Amino acid sequence: MSASVISFNNLSKHYGKQAAVKNLNAAIRSGAITGFIGPNGAGKSTALRCLLGLATATSGTALINGAPYSALENPLKVVGAVLDSRGFHAGLTALQNLKVITAAADIPDSRALEVLEIVELSEVAHKRTKGFSLGMKQRLALAAALLGDPQILVLDEPANGLDPIGIAWLRVFLRKLADEGRTILVSSHQLAEMEHTVDDVIIINHGEMVVEGPIKKIVGKGTLEEAFLQLTLKAKAAAK
Repeated sequence: MSASVISFNNLSKHYGKQAAVKNLNAAIRSGAITGFIGPNGAGKSTALRCLLGLATATSGTALINGAPYSALENPLKVVGAVLDSRGFHAGLTALQNLKVITAAADIPDSRALEVLEIVELSEVAHKRTKGFSLGMKQRLALAAALLGDPQILVLDEPANGLDPIGIAWLRVFLRKLADEGRTILVSSHQLAEMEHTVDDVIIINHGEMVVEGPIKKIVGKGTLEEAFLQLTLKAKAAAK
């Protein structure tokens, strides 16, 4: 098995008395697409925010290449992230929005044009993002994540709001990135789509680990939705 490049080690995050994540232990192997799966409110986004240094864990750790995000020397060149596609300045063009990032991260401006081509937005590079559809904004967010040419991508619900064509494009796009040797951790509650996209799965519910492993092993002869329902109900019964 490939080495783990992302690890959650007894990670817990509490907001007051509410536990969003509870003692999460999981490892994401290199060069694979790993689906971080669970219903809305399961704790996926909270765990990813802890991984990317946007939230402080109550206990435990979330590490990238064995270190916290804050310790990475050039974080954009190690890990690219898409947590929200709404963070662009509506009055700037797609290219201008990306150049704001390249300037701050000491990345050549030419890279902005390269990633726009990668996500197939070259034709709208000089259009202001206020007129972009949600799908176009999602692609622009992916372009931003790729600016540093990172080997690791962390994506939170990247298919949200996409139409069937956009979802199909995303599936092919992620596989191409993985085939280049990149490690991709993608959270989603869209089980049917993830079944056709990922190599491994981590299933959580109510902030707790349900199961992790290769999707073929977990799904067996059924579907990911069937496996998810069976495993979560089993975990709930065991907790009583």
